[in-house]
Amino acid sequence: MEIIRVYIPKASKREVFGTIEQRLGSNHLRIRCADGKTRMCRIPGRVKGGRWIREGDVVVVSPWEIQDAKGDLTWRYTKPQESWLRKNRYI
Repeated sequence: MEIIRVYIPKASKREVFGTIEQRLGSNHLRIRCADGKTRMCRIPGRVKGGRWIREGDVVVVSPWEIQDAKGDLTWRYTKPQESWLRKNRYI
């Protein structure tokens, strides 16, 4: 299966890669980010609809400007997209 399009985090929006460590209930997650921080993140409705989000998934996190220890989950990668990112050394 050929990957046509993969979302890459934008530095202008302060987005970073992350891996889901733990689901905390409702729409909250604990995510280990690529910048070395662990953030408490929430899942907005536009991301939640129709997508299963599990521990170990690779995601894009947008940290809050006011509280850097919190953020919003922006994007979740599928397994083929994740393997493409690893192969091309993004993560």
